[in-house]
Amino acid sequence: MPRAEGAPAAALPRAGFEAFFAPCPRGLEPLLAEDIAAAGGREVRQVPGGAEFGGSWETCYRVNLGSRIATRVLWRVAGAGYRSEDDVYRLARQIDWPRLFDVRHSIRVHVTAIRSPLKSLEFVTLRVKDAVCDCFRDAIGQRPNVSAEPDIRIHLFLTAEQATLYADTSGDALWQRGHKLAKVAAPLKENLAAGILRLSGWQPGVPLLDPMCGSGTFLLEAAGMALGDAPGLSRDERDFGFARLRNYDAVLWKRLRSEAAGRRSAAMAPLPIFGSDLSDDAVARASQNLAYAGIDDLVTIERADLLLRAAPAASGVLIANPPYGERLGEADELAAFYPRLGDALKRNFADWECWLLSADTRLPKLIGLKPKRKIPLFNGPLECRLYGFDIVSGQHR
Repeated sequence: MPRAEGAPAAALPRAGFEAFFAPCPRGLEPLLAEDIAAAGGREVRQVPGGAEFGGSWETCYRVNLGSRIATRVLWRVAGAGYRSEDDVYRLARQIDWPRLFDVRHSIRVHVTAIRSPLKSLEFVTLRVKDAVCDCFRDAIGQRPNVSAEPDIRIHLFLTAEQATLYADTSGDALWQRGHKLAKVAAPLKENLAAGILRLSGWQPGVPLLDPMCGSGTFLLEAAGMALGDAPGLSRDERDFGFARLRNYDAVLWKRLRSEAAGRRSAAMAPLPIFGSDLSDDAVARASQNLAYAGIDDLVTIERADLLLRAAPAASGVLIANPPYGERLGEADELAAFYPRLGDALKRNFADWECWLLSADTRLPKLIGLKPKRKIPLFNGPLECRLYGFDIVSGQHR
């Protein structure tokens, strides 16, 4: 989350140029900044775990619709210094909440803090909720309901001295594309998968293989990128938080969706995107998800053991999220698996680029290959590395 600086207490941003913050998986901030700039964002500033930017509501809609990296887009509505929960209450109480959304919409307050002096985040959450409800009660004699599945999400971010309030324009997290019916254990979030694809340098048209495909996240993201499919197109209008704000421009949103749909390519033949898994259940789930997304005829998926399978093309990009201690198996089992994995890659994937995401720092040594790149990434709270290997023909231990 960003450092909250510069905005006067209880002041909405100037007309025509709003202030926003988009969080993302840590390590993907430069890619997020690219997405924001492509959507028309201005004054983009990367911070750990996201990017601050300014722009119009069209910019906000475009980021929600088109970014594969953003987790959500938050609209900054107020910021000020604070020392106590009462200061935070006064900041929230001064906002004209009835001007932002209707009292019939349910609310929920989320609080995130870094080095905040306040002792109880639960109590400050309650104080912000009270401020919003008191504002409505004084203005119209009614208050909004609080819900675990709210219509309006309000976010408070606290640093040591600064409090910033945001209204969530995304609703459900943007990595929830709406494609997946069937899931597997230890899934990879879609925006992290999309970021890994971009960091690998893979481009549509280049053969891609995920040999440990699980529920098919890499396959779905790669196919969407190959087709030029805006990830927000698969979500219903009502899934977005901005659709429940009073300033929602339905005509603009419809136009942006129509333009995005017009840019989608129509694939006439299977894409060079391949997936496999040792588990019959994973293959069935990935196939079900691809079918639900309407692209099962474009992606080739099969049951296969990575340690035995052949490459589907003479060269290409292999991307996988192999098991590591926090996810599957014991340390000694992995210590035996990694050398076999390295041997299989050298034997069967000469002239391929291989990218492996792992939280296990032993992987490069045990796999017997020297990585050309090591990119720090976070899979949720878990610190990982994305290791890139060039598999050279004739490469042996």
